[in-house]
Amino acid sequence: MWTGRTTAIGAAVVTVLSLAAAPARAADPADATVVPVQVTGDPAKRFNLVILGDGYTPADMPKFRAHYAEHLNDLWTIEPFKSYRSYINVYAVEIPSGESGVSCDPSLSSPRRTTPLSMAFWSGCRADGVQRLLVMDSAAAKTYADLVPGATPANRQILGLANSDTYGGAGGAYATASGGNAMSALIAPHELGHSLGGLDDEYDYYQRGVPGGTYTGPEPDSLHHTLMTEQDMKAQKKKWWRWLGERSESGGTIGRYEGGIYFSKGVWRPSQHSMMKTLGYYFDQVSRERMTQQIAAKVNLVQAHTPTAAPVGDDRVLWVETMHPSGHQLSVTWTVDGKTVQRGANLDLSRLHLKKGTHTVQAKVTDPTGFVRDPAVRSSAALTQVRTWTVDTSVQTPPEDVPLDFSSSTPTDKPVGSESVVFAETTHPVRSIPSVRWELDGRRVRGGDRDIDLARFRLSKDTHQLVARVGSKTRTWTIDAQGPTVKYELSKATQSQVRPGRTPEYVFDGPFTMRLTGADDRAGVVVSEFRVDGDGWFNYFGWPTDSSAPWLFTENGTVIDSLTYGKLGKGRHTIEYRAIDPAGNIGKPGKFIVTLR
Repeated sequence: MWTGRTTAIGAAVVTVLSLAAAPARAADPADATVVPVQVTGDPAKRFNLVILGDGYTPADMPKFRAHYAEHLNDLWTIEPFKSYRSYINVYAVEIPSGESGVSCDPSLSSPRRTTPLSMAFWSGCRADGVQRLLVMDSAAAKTYADLVPGATPANRQILGLANSDTYGGAGGAYATASGGNAMSALIAPHELGHSLGGLDDEYDYYQRGVPGGTYTGPEPDSLHHTLMTEQDMKAQKKKWWRWLGERSESGGTIGRYEGGIYFSKGVWRPSQHSMMKTLGYYFDQVSRERMTQQIAAKVNLVQAHTPTAAPVGDDRVLWVETMHPSGHQLSVTWTVDGKTVQRGANLDLSRLHLKKGTHTVQAKVTDPTGFVRDPAVRSSAALTQVRTWTVDTSVQTPPEDVPLDFSSSTPTDKPVGSESVVFAETTHPVRSIPSVRWELDGRRVRGGDRDIDLARFRLSKDTHQLVARVGSKTRTWTIDAQGPTVKYELSKATQSQVRPGRTPEYVFDGPFTMRLTGADDRAGVVVSEFRVDGDGWFNYFGWPTDSSAPWLFTENGTVIDSLTYGKLGKGRHTIEYRAIDPAGNIGKPGKFIVTLR
């Protein structure tokens, strides 16, 4: 059955499993349906996220679609998935189940259900298992994932969603999560941190409520755990020395915080809290760098190019087609015999007037992302690739009739955000460079060689139209520049001051609740976030035990399954809130001040 390196979110369990769950129905893909949710390119050239549903009857299928939509909208708000969304295809495999729900949910005495993936809590209905550890039959998962053409074990990640509202999940070769729990959508990126990034848990316990003790081993192999002091890291240029002292993307400052890899003392992590410690926060810079490297490594930075096997003449155009991140542009630099001659996706050799003989031409493609600082990562094939041609001036290029057209582009079926990078690749005539002409709201604008960065236009909060033209062909995108809104609702305050143009202030003599409600002018899931006193932005998912319940703030917090939520000490605090829409637009943050007496 299910085997592999596994983590139970919140239970902090890592083990090697060989589990026998409820008897599985033989994996039969005949009735399953593959639904393309997001297609950014040929699956053979993309990182493919394959979402499998288990325990969803035909009548439950709308629920499955709602569950994975919520998961994805959370994922696209988290870096580096947000900036590299264009590298990822998403396919949902709808697998009708004869029974609704999964086994041993929520207790060992709960029914064993016969479902296509045999998903089960309690480590597969084991008496000695962990309740939150949600496993599935790996062979069945592979059978259904194989239905996606072009997606292979090397370029895909399987995420199994259970028809359940119980908190749980697992990570390893495959990731799992309950589909309908308040925090379910936050489990998937954490599990991808394990299975895709090779990141470790930053929990300071092995089981909830049980301190992890003191670490006594050698320097951990984990890139985000250490025994070193900050001075040691800087002096030896090891671990996260390049990020020390900077504001952490998950709140606070990148430094040295005690606890991690299931020990409460004797080992240190980079941030007070992050995705790998507390669900709801972002990856910090240390983990984000690794995730960026691993996502980029799942695709080929250079997607296509002029053939390099034989010498080419100096009467033709050389070209490369690259990946196109959603959040920034790649760099393409051309050199002839080691000397830089041009930047861009195409090089017209006829304009260089090369001396007779042979020459070496190279195109170097680099991802300049600020998410990466390690030179070894920067120079790896994930972020830097070179293509080399031998140019022989005695070679004549035969004529070739290549019609002008687009070959690929940013998908046009969904709106793009106002800060997106939109791309359009073209066909490749041998002796000319097709010019892509960009129009924004009917006005000609200057773009890049094969892409355009919308952020530089600072578009008004409205809907806009972007058109790319090559020859007589066009592609059109709707630009959603209208940010989402979010409203807050507090329980009754002892005192309040709400004045126009002033930050609202509230006084509470005890616990109080906060509800955030995000809204957008378009359909789709809106993700709301909040932060307290300038700490890291935290995903508002309702209350851990009930997504429809508001967030509860108390002086010492509320303990749920040995974890503390909503701790807000006495005194004056600033709470900020914002929302992110399906196009990636971040609404203008609002804020209010609360005093807890």
